[in-house]
Amino acid sequence: MTERQEFTRAVELDDWGGWPALQELGESEDPFEVAAVGGIWRPKDRHFGVLLDGRVVAHSGSVVAPVEVGGRRFEVAGIGGVLVSPRRRGHGLARAVVTAALDAARADGLELAMLFCLPDRAPLYARLGWTALPGPVTAEQPTGPEAVRLGAMWTGLVPGAVWPEGGEVRLHSLPF
Repeated sequence: MTERQEFTRAVELDDWGGWPALQELGESEDPFEVAAVGGIWRPKDRHFGVLLDGRVVAHSGSVVAPVEVGGRRFEVAGIGGVLVSPRRRGHGLARAVVTAALDAARADGLELAMLFCLPDRAPLYARLGWTALPGPVTAEQPTGPEAVRLGAMWTGLVPGAVWPEGGEVRLHSLPF
C-alpha cells in the first residue's frame, strides 16, 4: 500500500473524544461554523477517522435516524460531524471518512443516507454523489419540531435506492 493510500484509509474509531476533539481537529470553537444556526444537535453513535502519525486528521460520524416522507416512515444513516484538519484539506480525506460511514451503514442494511450542511459545503457532497432535498427538513428540538436551518442532502446506499416523493421531510430525532 502506498503512503497516499494509507493516509486516506479511514477506520472506525473505538474511542472518540466528542466535541472537544472536534474543536481541536477543526482548530476552532465552532468548527462547523453553525453556531448562528442554533438548535441542539444529536451526538453521533459511530465515529470514523483518518489517522496520520497516530492523530485523527479527518472525522465523520453517523447515527441511525427515523424519517418520515409523505406518511412513509423509514430509517436513514444520518451522517454528520464531517471535519478535516484545516492543514490537511484538499487530499480526499472528507471522501474517505464519509465513505467509511456509508460503508458501515450499508453493511448494517440501511438503504438511504442523509446529512445537513451549509450551502457552501453542498458542492463537495454533490461531487461525492449526494443530492439536495428540495425543501426544509423538520426535526425534533427540546421545544418541539422545528425547521432545520441548513440544507439537507441524501444519497442511496444500495443500487436503485431513491428518496421517496411526497412532500415534507420529518426527522423524528434531533438533527445530526
